[in-house]
Amino acid sequence: MPTFTPVPGFDTVQRLVVSVAVLASFVTFLDGTVVTVALPAISRELGGGIATQQWVVDAYLITLSALILLAGSLSDAYGRVRVMRTGLIAFGVASIAVAAAPDPLVLIIARAAQGAAGALLVPSSLALITATMRGELQSRAIGVWTAFTTAAQLVGPLMGGLFVDLLSWRFVFLINVLPIAVTLVLLGRLDLPEHERDVRVDWVSGILCALGLGAVVFALIEQERLGWSDPGIWMPGAAGLVLLAVFLWRQARSAHPLLPLSMFTVRNFGWGNVSTLFVYAALSLNGFVIGVYLQQGPGLSATAAGLASLPVTVLMILLSSRAGAVAGRLGPRLFMTVGPLLMAVGALLLLTVGRDFDYWWQVLPAMIVLGLGLALTVAPLTSAILGAIDERRSGIASAVNNAVSRVAGLLVVALLSTIVGGSLDLGGFHSAAIVTAALFAAGGVVSWIGIRRNPAEPAVPPGDPAPADPAPADPAPADPAR
Repeated sequence: MPTFTPVPGFDTVQRLVVSVAVLASFVTFLDGTVVTVALPAISRELGGGIATQQWVVDAYLITLSALILLAGSLSDAYGRVRVMRTGLIAFGVASIAVAAAPDPLVLIIARAAQGAAGALLVPSSLALITATMRGELQSRAIGVWTAFTTAAQLVGPLMGGLFVDLLSWRFVFLINVLPIAVTLVLLGRLDLPEHERDVRVDWVSGILCALGLGAVVFALIEQERLGWSDPGIWMPGAAGLVLLAVFLWRQARSAHPLLPLSMFTVRNFGWGNVSTLFVYAALSLNGFVIGVYLQQGPGLSATAAGLASLPVTVLMILLSSRAGAVAGRLGPRLFMTVGPLLMAVGALLLLTVGRDFDYWWQVLPAMIVLGLGLALTVAPLTSAILGAIDERRSGIASAVNNAVSRVAGLLVVALLSTIVGGSLDLGGFHSAAIVTAALFAAGGVVSWIGIRRNPAEPAVPPGDPAPADPAPADPAPADPAR
């Protein structure tokens, strides 16, 4: 469970908001990666082979990605605190169901339920921050949030390895219960009255998006096993693309869209999400390949493979909030350019990995450079995107950005076999490092071209309906940065 020193400048309510936001999102991000090293143990106990392993991961990611837009709209419509409380309870129940699963089917269904509950947590947690803070203070808060949520993804394999080696794979999922309980207690102390909002939830669009994205991802994942010529692959893939096209058509014509396409006309929001697509695709590819290859190639244990990325986690925790604070004063463009380019250098350093493996000289330098680049990138990226949009749309803005990052990870992992040339041997590892570097570099170039300093007052996207109540959704102390 994460702890941190409060950032100077936060008052008591804002510190509580940041604590709740960090804890609520931490369990969601952690569960996306902690399971990876537990997959062999799950397969040995419950059976099902590689198919079970694939779907234990994919069921969670598909529902999380497909429902996060709908969850962002729910956050804006029904209130951040209410949606977060519902998501926390559902996530805790689903985690217990996963840990108690007697067979693969129950396990996979419970993992899908976890993903659906997790979709409720991330947009509402970031919306709490953007609703109560603006300017430099918001950037510093988002820096704390990104440090610990990104660290959750990075430290997940290490925690999973320790629990598998010392206890049981089932405890990998029960670790969620304690932080969820603490978050619910803190949430009860957070007195932020929810105001009525003129936001309608487009349930039809939510269903179209969920089914469309789910079908496309299913086709991308399973095509490696069955091939594109199989009707069980190309038909769901084609149907998914049609559903997504109908979804976008509906968004362009709806008076109350689930995904307001006008938000992408706001410069930093549109360009920032393109950068997110490249950067998070690279992060997902790098994390997957490092964790798997270090076990299959040099033959490290699950715990040792998890420890390999620990320097990245430490640097994120130490530097991310500071980078967010400085970016709040200087603007995000430089950080969002230099950070990904630095990570591209770190990825290329992995080309030094050879058959005579030496972690200290072949992997550690790359992890340090990657950690420095990541600490420079994530908080300014998140702040640039969310700070560009009016507070009324902070929930859906957060949801869109998180959906982009999840879809980026899904797509690049689904294409893993093509990237590594069919086998994750040393040659495949080097191919993945080159592709990772190219994706990072693309994210940096896009940021330099498109990102500018956010105005003092965030943009209201063209055509956005005016709020019924002009007062802010949640009371916040005056921010001298505004």
